[in-house]
Amino acid sequence: MARSPSLPDRPNREIDPNLPDDERIEALRSHYEELVEIRSELETNLEAAERRRDELRERVDRAERENETLKSSPLYVASVEECFDDEIVVKQHGNNQEVLTEVSTRMAGRIEPGDRVAVDDSFGLQTLLSSETDARAQAMEITERPEVTYDEIGGIDEQVREVREAVEQPLTEPERFREVGIDPPAGVLLYGPPGTGKTMLAKAVAHETDATFIKMAGSELVRKFIGEGSRLVRDLFELAREREPAIIFIDEIDAVAATRTESKTSGDAEVQRTMMQLLNEMDGFENRGEIRIIAATNRFDMLDRAILRPGRFDRLIEVPEPDAEGRERIFEIHTQTLSLADAVDCESLADRTEGYSGAEIESVATEAGMFAIRDERTDVTMTDFEDAIEKLESDDGSDIVPSGNYFYN
Repeated sequence: MARSPSLPDRPNREIDPNLPDDERIEALRSHYEELVEIRSELETNLEAAERRRDELRERVDRAERENETLKSSPLYVASVEECFDDEIVVKQHGNNQEVLTEVSTRMAGRIEPGDRVAVDDSFGLQTLLSSETDARAQAMEITERPEVTYDEIGGIDEQVREVREAVEQPLTEPERFREVGIDPPAGVLLYGPPGTGKTMLAKAVAHETDATFIKMAGSELVRKFIGEGSRLVRDLFELAREREPAIIFIDEIDAVAATRTESKTSGDAEVQRTMMQLLNEMDGFENRGEIRIIAATNRFDMLDRAILRPGRFDRLIEVPEPDAEGRERIFEIHTQTLSLADAVDCESLADRTEGYSGAEIESVATEAGMFAIRDERTDVTMTDFEDAIEKLESDDGSDIVPSGNYFYN
């Protein structure tokens, strides 16, 4: 415990009345200055004591609140499933136990199905909680606009055009669709080999629009407890409705939208429940409003047919490995920021990298730069690129040699 500040010693000085006037005045002035200094020290000590008192008072108040919390009964979060005259069915979060309980007159008429409530040990209704979205859903909102632009995506010009028509244009020029008399596409599914630019395309859309961008991976929807995945899907779309216009990007959608099987395991059943919630949110009875959905997958063959039908994903866009012209354009993009010793022949490099994806071409450019650093050079040469291609093709650890089948990484 901090010690209380000590008081300064009080000066005890007597002034000889027989001193000459000048000396007496000087002695009195000196004594006065000492008293002023003592007063200043006392004021400082008083302020420190008052701060200490406030700190102790705050600690006492906190301890009293914690004590009251410890003495009170714990409350559990539950959801209201059904409402009757004076009774409701609640489902406790975590164990999904459903219980029929009475509603007090104090809360009668205020409870509706879907509300979040707090219940005690005997499932007595205590408090109506605010309908806050899951914190995990809020964390998926991208607050900073991605720096990727359409100019940085090469080899898939046709796919870029189709995505802009289906996602960006309905948000920026909705009147054009009204004039023609059609509804814009409900969603876009991008499929193709890994590293072909599906995620970059979604980031470019987020960069070019002012819409809220919500990014998530399908694997994040596969939750441990029953009902958590479907609730997270519901909260994601609720967050999007609150932030309209919004774009929801679901990467690895095959994790929750794979073809349904007859498996009876609890894990498979939970994944299917999550998928059913996703299907319901994508084309339920309510108008989706200014919410656009982009999904991406490397395993198009695994997707359930229910999610592929029109009304959910109106555009299925294949993003293939780039052709020779596309590879040349990708090399041009990734060499723009490099310090080149001489003109790099992008056309020749494109011919050498047949079957490579955009991500693999970016890896070639990075590896070429590493060769220059290794030789203590600041410029990258054509030889560095050729060595990089040879290294990647012979590197058994990376295993990026194109296989011709994009179902294998």
